[in-house]
Amino acid sequence: MRETDLYDPVKAFLIRQGYTVKAEVGAVDIVALRGNDPPLIVELKTGFSLSLFHQCIERQSVTDIVYLAVPNQAGKRFQKALRANKTLARRLGLGVLTVHTGDGLVEVHQDPGPYRPRKSVKHQGKLLRAFARLDGDPNKGGATRHGLVTGYRQDAIKCATYLINAGAEKGALVAKATGVKAATAIMRDNHYGWFVKVETGVYGLTDVGRKGLADWQHALS
Repeated sequence: MRETDLYDPVKAFLIRQGYTVKAEVGAVDIVALRGNDPPLIVELKTGFSLSLFHQCIERQSVTDIVYLAVPNQAGKRFQKALRANKTLARRLGLGVLTVHTGDGLVEVHQDPGPYRPRKSVKHQGKLLRAFARLDGDPNKGGATRHGLVTGYRQDAIKCATYLINAGAEKGALVAKATGVKAATAIMRDNHYGWFVKVETGVYGLTDVGRKGLADWQHALS
């Protein structure tokens, strides 16, 4: 579907809402007027793009009622793109229309409006706990070739460091010596393959764990 193919369905849709519609007014794809309402602008594109958002933002210097319109496509890939671009459009105060290629149906996914972000206390708490759990600033603004350092990994490194020096040990003693309260659970769950259960409640270090200490020696610095 070409940009020009989008015009007639969008025009017909706006006329049904009581607008007078004209195309290519100056640099604007569609301008619609209704009574004393502010102008309504629609920018047409064959797909989502950064340039489309740039155009729409520029049109907001003229009116707050700005929509972007793209063809509606079948498939999960387009639906995923639609969700992501709706989020971006919502933050920018833009409306989103799609035009179905078969019947020209115009679907309004969201109207323009001021963005009022809702803060998540749950997500904020999770972020603050992750911040508090990290010792120092081990990631240096990005992941190393081995991956990101997390508080959980740092705790595993502390347990492994103790075991490489002390040998196999009870989880309770590892927890006391390292200050890692969840030491027993970390060694039992063994997410990284670093630990081995020697007997009930007693854990040792595997060869993978020794290599892991070498790879992640920077994580506690």
